[in-house]
Amino acid sequence: MERTYLEYSDPNGAEHKFYEVSVDGAELTIRYGRIGTDGQKQVKTCPSPDKAQAEAAKKLAEKRRKGYEDAVPGGRAKRTVTRRAVAETQVTVRQSAPVLWRFQSGAPAFGIFVDAEHAWVGNENGEVYALTLDGEPERKFTLPDGVKCLVRDGRWTFAGCDDGNVYDLSGKLPFVAYEVEAQASLLWLDVHRGLLGAGDERGSVYAFDAESDQQWSNVSDRASMTWMVRVDDAGVFFGHSRGVGLYDRASGLPLWEQPTRGGVLFGWQEGSSVYVGTTASLVQRFSKAGVHEADYSCDAGIMSCATSPEGEHVFAADSAGAVYCFARSGERLWKLGSGCGSAMSMQYFQQRLYLVTLHGFLAAIDASPEAIAAAQQGVTPQVRDVKLAALEARAPQATLPVASDPSGGVVLVCRREGGKLRVRPLGEGFEPWNVQFPRALREEGARYVVDGLLDAGGFYRLVGEVRRLEG
Repeated sequence: MERTYLEYSDPNGAEHKFYEVSVDGAELTIRYGRIGTDGQKQVKTCPSPDKAQAEAAKKLAEKRRKGYEDAVPGGRAKRTVTRRAVAETQVTVRQSAPVLWRFQSGAPAFGIFVDAEHAWVGNENGEVYALTLDGEPERKFTLPDGVKCLVRDGRWTFAGCDDGNVYDLSGKLPFVAYEVEAQASLLWLDVHRGLLGAGDERGSVYAFDAESDQQWSNVSDRASMTWMVRVDDAGVFFGHSRGVGLYDRASGLPLWEQPTRGGVLFGWQEGSSVYVGTTASLVQRFSKAGVHEADYSCDAGIMSCATSPEGEHVFAADSAGAVYCFARSGERLWKLGSGCGSAMSMQYFQQRLYLVTLHGFLAAIDASPEAIAAAQQGVTPQVRDVKLAALEARAPQATLPVASDPSGGVVLVCRREGGKLRVRPLGEGFEPWNVQFPRALREEGARYVVDGLLDAGGFYRLVGEVRRLEG
């Protein structure tokens, strides 16, 4: 077997990749991805050993022209990962919040998303669990790196990971939907109508389209630690060490920026307002036009925050493992212990507050008006600890199964357009749009068949299994 290994790191340290080509007879194997990870793998059987050698030489030449150089595996370190520093202190309240159930995911957890069917948790081990709203585990995904956040865009659920990839968890197997390059370690991600917003530890904010092409970037020379990124139709809201603001969705031009008391550690949007949790033990509310509206005072730095619809109740969690509930006016209704550590992320859904913690828990808190009133009187339910069921872990798809017959599916073709590989649907009835398709699985001239496509507003997203079409 002949093996050639290349690496590339740009001067700013944003891209940190490897590319390996192996030839064994007529079999060509390509493995590539970010340094320090196993990456993605493609295996192809060529018509002859000579054809395999020729294709390998062509691919290596293309990479060398782009700046890749011969290297030895292990010579460069994996890109650094930044975690939110939390010095947990002893909980100062004895009474616990009205926790209904809690699930131990096995590692510190930052990712959470809740919908009508599932409560999702993603942890530092790269494990994602989907539980019913009653706390019964139903699905498990195993991703290549730690999970930073879980987000939803339409009917699709995505996991943003420390390797810079955003994985689509909506199908049978996860696959890379976005590849995000930034100048430094990524801290937070959000997606809305195909536009991905990202923040890094240097205080910068980036926007990427559904093809992972960077639309714009705002590189800060005054701030650091962009822990808040929230995207909507108006633009990309951000929060970092100096304050909170909004960039225009299309151009990236700044629309407004306001200082905050303390650096921003978390952000939430609801209705016409955005909420930021800060190191100054505050949740601060701003209108989406940038007007400071209210403050909610806590007793330690705020790790996460959320609200009920229209901000009727405002919730926060601090570095001492406490959970707060406020009236919209700013009146503190209660401060209670989470019973499972500091909540690094939270989400309100249908009169429940879901949170994930530094100790690895996903917990469901009763946040109905009745439970809030009872908690004010010190009355809370007995918490139920959920047991982990035996689940088959779903890992990202590294190679594609082969299909000889396209019947019952949609045929896609991979073409080079403007120097980039694009995937488009074949046949009548489709707009001339690109398909959001894993870059690691694209090959010029290849055809694929997928169970279906859905219009995602200017591009298509995959439905069901993807197979490579023979011939």
